Amino acid sequence: MPRACPVLLNVRRYSSRARYLGYPRWPHGGSCSCRKRKREAPRDKPVASEEFSHSGLKPENRIFQKGARTCDDDPAQLALHTSLTTPSQLKRQIGIRTATALVVGEVIAVGIFLTPAGMAKSLGSPFWLLMVWLAMGAMAACGALCYGELAARYPEAGGGYVYLREAYGRPLAFLYGWMALLVMDPGLTAALGLGMASYAGFIFGLSPIAIKMLAIGAIILLALVNIRGVKLGAALLRWLTVLKLGLLLFLLLWGFGFQLGHWSNFTPFIAQRAHSAPLMAGLAGGLVAAFFSFGGWWDVTKLAGEVRDPARTLPRALLYGVVIVTLVYILTSAVFLYLVPLESVTAGETFAAQAGEALFGRAGGRVFSIIVIVAVFGSLAAVIMSAPRVYFAMARDGLFLPAAARVHARFGTPMRAIALQALLASVLVIAGGFNEIISYFIFVVVIFIALTVAALFVLRRKAAGAIPYRTPGYPLTPIVFLVLIALLLFLLASNNLRQSLLGVAVVLLGVPVYYLLFRDQAAQQQR
Repeated sequence: MPRACPVLLNVRRYSSRARYLGYPRWPHGGSCSCRKRKREAPRDKPVASEEFSHSGLKPENRIFQKGARTCDDDPAQLALHTSLTTPSQLKRQIGIRTATALVVGEVIAVGIFLTPAGMAKSLGSPFWLLMVWLAMGAMAACGALCYGELAARYPEAGGGYVYLREAYGRPLAFLYGWMALLVMDPGLTAALGLGMASYAGFIFGLSPIAIKMLAIGAIILLALVNIRGVKLGAALLRWLTVLKLGLLLFLLLWGFGFQLGHWSNFTPFIAQRAHSAPLMAGLAGGLVAAFFSFGGWWDVTKLAGEVRDPARTLPRALLYGVVIVTLVYILTSAVFLYLVPLESVTAGETFAAQAGEALFGRAGGRVFSIIVIVAVFGSLAAVIMSAPRVYFAMARDGLFLPAAARVHARFGTPMRAIALQALLASVLVIAGGFNEIISYFIFVVVIFIALTVAALFVLRRKAAGAIPYRTPGYPLTPIVFLVLIALLLFLLASNNLRQSLLGVAVVLLGVPVYYLLFRDQAAQQQR
């Protein structure tokens, strides 16, 4: 029986998978003409890789005949084709449910119990609290639509790192990865792990050392689950998200269903209560708090290289996730206000304790602690699943240790990148003091998000090729998002200019690191 042509098999594989992504069967109408060449060649010799040309791919993966038309003029199709044909790439195993669960699971954490208190106290009005949540939900939806197009253009691991690289070049993308690797991702992982362990310590009366050991144990456990396989990590994430939403729904039904509060707490609905902050100051503070309550919805794009049908799945998952989060925040704030009058709000912890006591009596604090543990554990699982893909993408581009780009032969996961994140986070848990360090880089994180959305304008000029998804309402959608981001940056800088500038300065220290250690390596990798 004659052997099947390996090049033709690659073509068929590409064509069938590309149809699911909305791309044409073959870029630019090209075709493979190796069948005749194969017949002319000896049966035991493969077709010479030099006869085929596709820039950016290794010789064994080139499937275009020499002199034939390539997809170099369409970076979106080139990125797609590379992700489908390079053997070292991650497998596409994530569907719409897991992608949506990652958005919801990462965003909804302990802040849902603490943030509404500060916002309600400063705004002093249920109406304005609702308006802030709606405004932030609309802002996040605009950003999600923009990230959806970016993910459709470049469906590969790395998320914002990839989009910054394609729009502005490798140096800026390296600075993003430098910040994420050294500070934000391990720091956020450590903060979530320690926060979850602290609530467990409240229930079981654990010592400070035991709390730290529990946090490290949770981080290592989730890292091992994600190393074991994407399907296992995705299943755990989905169940944690369903459990989290189920518990929050239970709070709503329990509070409203048994009439444990008072509807009079919502009146007056629009007018501010006495001792509230001035309206503009309250709105400014509320927007900042709401933004960070929504933080993390963009991280699902870091897994674009493992999402099935990414051009269709990721935009939908981003939008569905943001809508679900917005509804959850509005309904949870409503039940809290129904249980606790605005005049009684003092602090987030007190607000949650009062709501818990109104719902469950003296056991309210422990019940709420269990719900918080589930919520934070779900967020921790989402961060550990998404963050290492940035280091994987950097290493693949020659901007980090090459070992981080290796995929486990059996499990198909970036094992070393995941282990690195868990190791750094565990060190931070032991060292402590990372919450203050993270606060210095919030301003820089917002800058990178703004640059990523602005990359949409750059990439549309660079690549005019057809893609299966375009941002609805462009250019108004990214403009609205960027205007609100500019307002947020102004508020952050005016609140603590020294802290913001210090964070920027530390990130800029990555510039000499890039040029001294990684520029030549990245250039060789690119060739």
